[in-house]
Amino acid sequence: MRYLILTITIALSISIFTGCSSKKVDTQTTQKISKKIKLEKIDFDDIDGFEQDNLQKAFTVFKKDCKAKQIDPNLKDVCKEASNYKDGRVFFTKNFIPYQIIDQKGDDEGLITGYYEPTLKGNYYKTKKYKYPIYKLPNDLVKIDLADAYPSLANKTLRGKLIKNKVVSYGSRQEIDSIDYRTSKSLKPICFVDDKIDLFFLHIQGSGKILLPNGKYIYVGYAGQNGYPYYSIGKEFIKRGLIKKEDISLETIKQWLKTHPQQADEIMNLNRSYIFFQVRSQGATGSLGTLLIPNRNIAIDKTIVPLGYPVFIQTTNPITQQPINKLVVAADTGGAIKGDIRADIFFGSGKIAQKLAGMMKNDGKLIIFVPKNNSKEKDALNK
Repeated sequence: MRYLILTITIALSISIFTGCSSKKVDTQTTQKISKKIKLEKIDFDDIDGFEQDNLQKAFTVFKKDCKAKQIDPNLKDVCKEASNYKDGRVFFTKNFIPYQIIDQKGDDEGLITGYYEPTLKGNYYKTKKYKYPIYKLPNDLVKIDLADAYPSLANKTLRGKLIKNKVVSYGSRQEIDSIDYRTSKSLKPICFVDDKIDLFFLHIQGSGKILLPNGKYIYVGYAGQNGYPYYSIGKEFIKRGLIKKEDISLETIKQWLKTHPQQADEIMNLNRSYIFFQVRSQGATGSLGTLLIPNRNIAIDKTIVPLGYPVFIQTTNPITQQPINKLVVAADTGGAIKGDIRADIFFGSGKIAQKLAGMMKNDGKLIIFVPKNNSKEKDALNK
């Protein structure tokens, strides 16, 4: 692949994942895990809601996610130790040190959103009703890891396709949608669905299930991406004055698009990012490779929080306005989940989950649990 890297400066549309670097601030109480973030050590007694949470449920989810091959290697020892415990509270308090995540401005609050597993109606074959394809990962999509050639770019990835020894853009959402799959050598549909707006939101959620005419389901999950950065069309609605900022939600955006079909394509195409899928044997599955548990798994920016880490999240339910204080596990990532203090709560499937996910956009705090007496782990966080 090295000959590809020589041409990456030519006509690239890239997907960049920012790497982490740091210097120690105070080895007793704080440590930085990036140029922007520091971790401030706190006591379990200072975590609002910790004692009231169902820590046994959190323990079950942590052990489930420990089985994933993608688990951060620095968690392997504590994952093995989990088999020696029956009580979740005892396990977490004996084996972890909680650290409050602080951003570059010195604030301890960031943005907490939500996502869910949508259900779409579809068919294996294209018909007049089912005409919008869900594509597999194309065989000509090139993904280049720059770590070997450029160690300083270890967390940056390039995506595109190879044409005459040059890596070029794979194509935007609009360009991919304009291709007839029957004449394409690389675009192969998994199935077809009946609503292009629902399909657009499936791309944003990253996984879902397709209800077939015979009552059976196809489970699909993220397999890859075309290389363009994610763009939130919600910003465009606010900018154009189509929906007031205080009224923006998944529900209001979807309703507007469905009642303005003449403008829907133009607005959706502003998000040039395009997601490719794979068939899964189970429901919503995160980047960690495990089945996502509603209200106990979150998507994170993995340059800040490594996959598999327990994280205590403190935010507010967007419907009831009641506090959400839960110990969750970082098991997923997402193109829109980038930032200093940033998390996306998986709410599950169904109408309530969709409503929660669509309305969730609240301030919140993140407390990461770091394994005790593990200098290698702290070094890993400080990479």
